[in-house]
Amino acid sequence: MRLAIAAAASLIAIPVTAGDARTTGTHIAQSQPLVELFGPHLARRRPTPSSRVVAGIGSVRPISSARTTLPVLARVTDREGRTWVRVRLPGRVLSKAAPPHTGWIRALRTLRSATPWHIVVDRALRRVLVYRAARLERVFPAIVGKPSTPTPPGEFFVEENVRLSRWQPGAPFALATSARSSVLQEFEGGPGQIALHGRSGVGGQLGTAVSHGCVRLGDPSIRWLAQRIPPGVPVTIR
Repeated sequence: MRLAIAAAASLIAIPVTAGDARTTGTHIAQSQPLVELFGPHLARRRPTPSSRVVAGIGSVRPISSARTTLPVLARVTDREGRTWVRVRLPGRVLSKAAPPHTGWIRALRTLRSATPWHIVVDRALRRVLVYRAARLERVFPAIVGKPSTPTPPGEFFVEENVRLSRWQPGAPFALATSARSSVLQEFEGGPGQIALHGRSGVGGQLGTAVSHGCVRLGDPSIRWLAQRIPPGVPVTIR
């Protein structure tokens, strides 16, 4: 596994108030529509077969072999009766022909689903806020990227929920996201992928900014998340 994990407790309860929810500055929906892919897809700039291809998407993810699950942003039916969905894309988007991290795919060979979960990473407060059905469930202290390798802001999603061996950096779990480092084009042979993960083998004090871009959490916090957060869950980094 090649995530942007920097070499560098217990679950800490932070009081949750209505003010915490309001100050995220992020719209949290009751539910996020998703699609699971049952075959490879080509993501296009527009919902037409002749539109430029901006990405190819495999039906399973490379680390866990879990089925690819993508957040749905829009759904249309063209004049030929073909249904298209605009989705957030996994991986680093290299083409400038489409808005960052999005594209249109055919609804063929997909299965519709939804998730009530939404994760918000607040880089300024160095906290991870977890919502379920628009209700703030948990707030966890976190370690975020240092100034030279910041945690990138934007709208992303969980690509994979990965259980790590105890000797792997970032154990015991990692939620590998669709975010990629804006500084590191690769990290230890990987694509500079940003993850929420534990502190095993990487250390760091919660509430600081010392990572290569990933978000480190205390072991009980990442365990709590790993037990609940499946692929496709939206991740807002602000």
